[in-house]
Amino acid sequence: MLTKVNTIAHFGLTSYHIEVETDIYNGLPAFIVVGLANKAVDEAKERVRSALKNANLHLPPRRITVNLAPADLPKNGSGFDLAIAVSLLASSGQIKHISPASAFYGELALDGSTRTVNGALATAQAAKMSGLSELYIAAEIAEQAALVKDITIYPVKDIGQLYQHLIGEKAIIPLRHKGISGKIHESEVDMSNIYGQAQAKRAVEIAASGNHNILLSGPPGSGKTLLAKALAGILPAPSYEEMLEITSIHSLAGVQTDNIITARPFRSPHHTASNIALIGGGQSPKPGEISLAHRGLLFLDELPEFPRHVLEVLRQPLEEGQVTVARASASYKFPARFLMVAAQNPCPCGFSGDSSTACTCSLAQINRYQTKVSGPLLDRIDLVVPVQKLKNDELLAGVAGEPSRSVRGRVEKARQIQISRFQDEPFSSNNEMTNKHIKQYCSLDSDVELLARQALNNMNLTARAYIRVLKVSRTIADMNDSEQIKSEHFSEALQYRV
Repeated sequence: MLTKVNTIAHFGLTSYHIEVETDIYNGLPAFIVVGLANKAVDEAKERVRSALKNANLHLPPRRITVNLAPADLPKNGSGFDLAIAVSLLASSGQIKHISPASAFYGELALDGSTRTVNGALATAQAAKMSGLSELYIAAEIAEQAALVKDITIYPVKDIGQLYQHLIGEKAIIPLRHKGISGKIHESEVDMSNIYGQAQAKRAVEIAASGNHNILLSGPPGSGKTLLAKALAGILPAPSYEEMLEITSIHSLAGVQTDNIITARPFRSPHHTASNIALIGGGQSPKPGEISLAHRGLLFLDELPEFPRHVLEVLRQPLEEGQVTVARASASYKFPARFLMVAAQNPCPCGFSGDSSTACTCSLAQINRYQTKVSGPLLDRIDLVVPVQKLKNDELLAGVAGEPSRSVRGRVEKARQIQISRFQDEPFSSNNEMTNKHIKQYCSLDSDVELLARQALNNMNLTARAYIRVLKVSRTIADMNDSEQIKSEHFSEALQYRV
């Protein structure tokens, strides 16, 4: 008898509705899985066979063909086990009825119990988008799937429990959807623990307020890393939609599978990371560090130590908020809307321009070091901030600065202005504005326009750099609760250009 059961397949970060078609007919006993399945899916035959046997369920000794339709889409992973097992039970007559509005997703152990698989949240979202109203999923990841509204989630502990539910003997109690609220990333560094550095702290606050990329440049021990970590602690908590995005990406990437991520991510790859590690890819393409930092912060310490060809792959995602990974078989798009914080020394020894410590680098060494970061990449950084070495008096005084909680309050106020401004747009920060929005929200009066004209003539700003200055000016105006960009806002934004 031919039966059809619904499940979900994941292709990069895209999810598809899949029909598991099972036919059992007379012939030499065989179990065949077709439909462009990889090794993990093909091995489901043995897992399902043992799971059914150990759950005291019957697998008829006949010819079995399982087709995963549409057959031209690649199928990866072990999440098809549950759907294949249910389709076998239905095709053999052990289950009389399966709702066409239900889907099944999970891996089976040999004893019939379910196991954790990647992509629970994305599976529930795809099932809902496909018009399905019920999802039976491994119990360990069901809480994550229950974040999605308007779909009933059934946590399945083992195939025996699912069988009893489907034949009406003992019902599985569905999970109730419960809302969650975001929380602040608990940084190990508070702004009050950073002595001095008033200008750098101001720039960090601007970066957090408008989601602007920032580069901190200064000698060793001046506090660049501390500032980057403190910045993570002054970012506002993510919205419900952002939490769903963050959790879905991390779950599909296999970074975590059962927990709900309620804080903005903080990713800090080492400078030995490859370009694939940063943007994603591999034999079965997965998101890289920039996608795992989506809606959060990406910290690149010792920026010039990264190989130049690795840094150059950041140019597209910094501009577009996503990265396209092209392979011979297909192209994958991964979201990458992150706040980039980079830190660097001014030269190989780190003391170029330092009045207290002599630099030992030659001019050629300094030029070679600084040109490791290309002009086009620097052009995409909104704020370039010199971080000076602390004076002895400042260090010995140890005067505590303003705490992160107070700074975060101002950041949240500025972000709320932007959320209200862009309420009809698919984004919520000034850094994401397009030229259309800049023309609408960054208009300049005659005084500021004169200042802008002088800056374009004297500083040789590119069109991209000028647009980024306008975005930062808009953020500074929001921080000052000003509807109009004024001369002081534009002048402050200008001083952060290279």
